[in-house]
Amino acid sequence: MSLSEGAVIEIVRAERLSDYKLRIYFSDGAERIVDFEPFLTSSQNPMIRTYLDPQKFANFQLDHGDLLWDDYGLCFPIADLYEGKV
Repeated sequence: MSLSEGAVIEIVRAERLSDYKLRIYFSDGAERIVDFEPFLTSSQNPMIRTYLDPQKFANFQLDHGDLLWDDYGLCFPIADLYEGKV
């Protein structure tokens, strides 16, 4: 499922399902399960790979409708998360 052009969607809640998998709830009532493990394991960036530590990955937060880790150390476009891909 993809966002329609011009749609304004926020993330209203996220819950951890497993080490790298989150269920993400959006302001339009949609929800997605996103598996971040393929992205994290395939990254060559050592700063991104630090999130392979399950405790570090679990330390996400919502800020003004965005899902992020640390001080924007890891953040994804809402449209990509809405489409279930990273």
